[in-house]
Amino acid sequence: MTSPKFGFYVLALLSFSLPARADAPAALDFNVAQQSVPQRVPALNFNVPTAQGTQINLNGVTISGNWMQWQGNRVGISDAIIRSQFGAELLSTTDATRQPVQWFSEAVLPTRLTPPLRYLDVTDLAQKYGWQLQISGNILQISTPKANLTAIQQEQLAGNVDRITISLDRPITWQADPQSNELVLTFDAQADQNRIQAFKPTPSFRLRSLKVEPTPNRTTVRLGIPIGFRPRITTLSNPDRIVIDIGSNFLSDRDILWTNGLFWRQRSLTVRSNQFPIVWFEVNPRQPGLSIRPILPNTTTLTGTLPLFTTAQQSLTSAAINGGYFNRNNQLPLGAIKVNQRFASGPILNRGVVGWDAAGNWKFDRLRLQETLILSSGQRFPLTVLNSAYVQAGIARYTADWGSTYTTLTDNEILLTVQNNQAGTQQTAEKAGTVIPLPTTGYLLVFRSNRTAAASFPPATPIQLESIFTPSDLAAFPNLIGGGPLLIRDGQIVLDARLEQFSDAFIRETAARSAIGQTSDGRILIVTAQNNVAGLGATLSDMADIMQQLGAVNALNLDGGSSTTLYLGGQLLDRPPRTSARVHNGIGVFIQP
Repeated sequence: MTSPKFGFYVLALLSFSLPARADAPAALDFNVAQQSVPQRVPALNFNVPTAQGTQINLNGVTISGNWMQWQGNRVGISDAIIRSQFGAELLSTTDATRQPVQWFSEAVLPTRLTPPLRYLDVTDLAQKYGWQLQISGNILQISTPKANLTAIQQEQLAGNVDRITISLDRPITWQADPQSNELVLTFDAQADQNRIQAFKPTPSFRLRSLKVEPTPNRTTVRLGIPIGFRPRITTLSNPDRIVIDIGSNFLSDRDILWTNGLFWRQRSLTVRSNQFPIVWFEVNPRQPGLSIRPILPNTTTLTGTLPLFTTAQQSLTSAAINGGYFNRNNQLPLGAIKVNQRFASGPILNRGVVGWDAAGNWKFDRLRLQETLILSSGQRFPLTVLNSAYVQAGIARYTADWGSTYTTLTDNEILLTVQNNQAGTQQTAEKAGTVIPLPTTGYLLVFRSNRTAAASFPPATPIQLESIFTPSDLAAFPNLIGGGPLLIRDGQIVLDARLEQFSDAFIRETAARSAIGQTSDGRILIVTAQNNVAGLGATLSDMADIMQQLGAVNALNLDGGSSTTLYLGGQLLDRPPRTSARVHNGIGVFIQP
């Protein structure tokens, strides 16, 4: 989604303390036209889409957003857009065909899953609140009745929670855009300037500033909030109002059966004296039509990173989490990645790995690969890594599963192609960044700081390769993602980050965390833990406890920090999109129609 600036003309401005940020982008964009919804709503028929598109025009502003129309003039909008652009909160449900929402009052919307997205039928909601709908090519145009923002109130609650209440004369669409030091709320309502000017905001520890910028039919409210304080925003009725709590737990409990075999859940869990916001998927890997696969930003090369949001959309996956570690400089993986039986990247440092197959069988363990070159003379040369950006002095091996080419990672690498179990001619690449074709059969040996060993491989030397995986049954799975450290195995916490050669600084770190686990009945847990309201992240030990609380009997820590991201149906669930870092790989949940 793009976030163009609205360029509003500010008619009135109330502020204190910090000035408005000149570079702060306004709320997300939209566009609109009109068609009356019939008074009598025909019977619902989700079987035959009659129109669909990827743009929505809402009250004159255009955004990227998926919609569909079905027989009987029923209109559905992706639940990601219902949340982000209309301001609706999705409520708990165990019925995958009906989604309760809180949009000032509660409504229940029929759902249609058209993978990778899920659509909510808004036809009755539109009729109830007087929305006008019209389809114009690729664009669904929506206009809502004019509304007024009538008052703003501020109060201090127990626990140093700041509450801002925005009162309205009717339900409105609104958007929240969390930025580094402020929350920008945009309302499709006109502010009553006399009442707004009577409001005198009071700065506090968490609320540094508050500014109201009204324009005809739209109002922007900017709340200065320090990094780490994610507000909780809810809507209420009688009277209609939007409530913003700053300093409380921003996460509401949620259990949503998004589709058969896939629950979206969230809770605040207490570990020792700290409480963490946990958002996770509970997936049945044996659900017909559901599959889990590694996902990559680029299908032609291992080089490259993208935000998980983009990789998930490109991959047409319905749900996803970030995967294993990678080098941010050269954008190459640091750990096992196996896709459809091919080791795109090999395991390193005896670190934790998860493997699985299409039948729903999973295994969590540490994985070691020991490869050895054996010459006819009996000499044995151990290899350091297979298809990896993890650089050590010694001999590394690269195959076509790494890509069509290998780019040297250090200066003065000696390169030797092996085909038909026989050495070819050596060459030296003096500078890092030299591109070398990889053979489609055989492999490339890379000698790093190891000229003595290279001298033992003159052209035509017979070479045998010995590869030993431990445990071998884990390596045999068609899909693997490496991470680490291993958190839980067979019901017991087995966390040992030093054994997996993680640094002391990494071991001590508190951060946002990602993990994948398995319950005793075979369900897969795909879990994120973001920083809590005090800005404190989880330790590795905290994450092991969290996974146990969720019922995991096996669990693996994944890459974390700014990489920690959870995606579902066109939306990020655990963090604002602008705070999500680019990642190299992920784990995707795919659903067939």
